Amino acid sequence: MTYRYTFTVFTPTYNRAHTLGQVFESLNSQTFRDFEWLIVDDGSTDNTELLIRQWQMMSDFPIRYIRQEHAGKHIAFNRAVREAKGELLLNLDSDDACVSEALERFKYHWDSIPESKRAQFSAVTALCKTSNGAIIGDRFPYDPTDSDSSEIRFRYRIGGEKWGFQRTDVLKDFPFPEVQGGSYIPEGIVWTAIAKRYKTRYVNEPLRIYRVAPVSGPSDQLMSRQNPKSHAVGGIMEHKNILNYEMRYFRYAPDQFLRSAVHYGRFSFHCGIGLREQVKQLGPFVSRLLWLLALPAAYIVYKKDLKLTSYSDGSST
Repeated sequence: MTYRYTFTVFTPTYNRAHTLGQVFESLNSQTFRDFEWLIVDDGSTDNTELLIRQWQMMSDFPIRYIRQEHAGKHIAFNRAVREAKGELLLNLDSDDACVSEALERFKYHWDSIPESKRAQFSAVTALCKTSNGAIIGDRFPYDPTDSDSSEIRFRYRIGGEKWGFQRTDVLKDFPFPEVQGGSYIPEGIVWTAIAKRYKTRYVNEPLRIYRVAPVSGPSDQLMSRQNPKSHAVGGIMEHKNILNYEMRYFRYAPDQFLRSAVHYGRFSFHCGIGLREQVKQLGPFVSRLLWLLALPAAYIVYKKDLKLTSYSDGSST
């Protein structure tokens, strides 16, 4: 496919008219101009559309606005991948900002991968910082580090906010699952699948400004996860995926795998999945053993969820 732009900067939004201005200003200041801004509105009821129409008339870079019924960020992401006219897709959330050189530096790091090896890569990922310049989370072990999301998470135990693009053609091959009863689908499901086939170049350069300032207004419901049962379907998918496909990293991060075993059982209980079916969904013997050891804790957490949900709903005194 021939793409029209180098980048599609994608922003999913839901009732975020009060924060979208900082995204617009960040993009308006970019030193690299070969990009489009694609906004997928997940059914906002505020003045988001009016605001974006005003920017479209005054902006010297292309802005596209797509509205969908309220369905969740993963549905908006899939829509953006289908609609993107940029070779590289970069997700910039509706309450974030980035440095003026962000796109220029991403392009530099992408081009620095030898052309003979670039087909093996799908992404470049950079650091995030606060509006005061403090780095958020851990730095990567080398600069650059050529790895994948699974190795970075489990072997190197790198945590904290990161930011980067993915090749649009690769994302087309790895869409988010669109399942009934699951408004929250963890991003790790997609990144883990991509990691099996492609590398990412990780760079210790802070390019995204994370939550640059406190803002007043309604919360972003795109990723709302207040009720554990409401994201149980996605939780099962996330932790079952780890237990089935990532166990080669168990020796580096046993605590993380134990945590996944607890949450797999916990969310399975929320979905009414019995013990026999839970264990059938796990392949490796070690994963099944870990699940069995974690089962008491999983049930305790599940019962606590029920109690907390009951209190928050006002059904208990």
